[in-house]
Amino acid sequence: MISRLIRLGSQVVWNGLRAVPPYIDGYLQLKKQLQHRTDFPVLSYYPALFDRYDESGHLIKHYFQQDLFVAQQIFRNNPVRHLDIGSRIDGFVAHVATFRPIEILDIRPLNRPIPNVSFRQADLMALPPDLHHYTDSISALHAIEHFGLGRYGDPIDVDGHLKALANIRQILKPGGRFYFSSPIGPQGIVYNAHRVFDLSYLIRLFEQDYRIDTLSYIDDDERFFHNADWHSEAVKTNFGCTYGCGIFEMTKRSD
Repeated sequence: MISRLIRLGSQVVWNGLRAVPPYIDGYLQLKKQLQHRTDFPVLSYYPALFDRYDESGHLIKHYFQQDLFVAQQIFRNNPVRHLDIGSRIDGFVAHVATFRPIEILDIRPLNRPIPNVSFRQADLMALPPDLHHYTDSISALHAIEHFGLGRYGDPIDVDGHLKALANIRQILKPGGRFYFSSPIGPQGIVYNAHRVFDLSYLIRLFEQDYRIDTLSYIDDDERFFHNADWHSEAVKTNFGCTYGCGIFEMTKRSD
């Protein structure tokens, strides 16, 4: 047992060390792409060195309430097919798999079978052609904020989140539901961990292609608020959050 723990610890350390060169290279690429851009300033640094070579899996903060809530919505809405993009496997995906099949896409590998779960490794910033109008229900919970930052071995792309969202729109059939969540607060990048989105930015982005059915959020104190008024003045201050979680349920408009 002790020797196994030592081996696991050594592997973790090695994975962290070999992630240092890509971390530095990715930062240089990101700074170059951010020249003359003001919409996503680099707010701080969070070297997520142990994630790049890790397997698809665990995360913390916001996830329990978010995962449970969206799984309950999918149970109520009962889609024909549900596809998930990069959400927590040992949380949200596991919840949904208890009552229905679920398909997942992730850039990281998943090297173990899970009952009721179908897995496909893919980079959503480059849409596989067979996924056009593929499903009537999609989730991406605390996932899109990572795209294009290199945290999980993905290529550096300052517009990675926009490319992923554009491809999700292509995957979803007209009238289909999109469940989306991300960090909310003062907008910017915490390199190379994630982006934080301003709610007003997200609403403007989504209103082009979706009817926003509900906006719920988890505040900085981990309190959950269902179906908040997304037309209210409080949206301009992200409901007072500096690092909260916004949860959108939306219906895709006709193409």
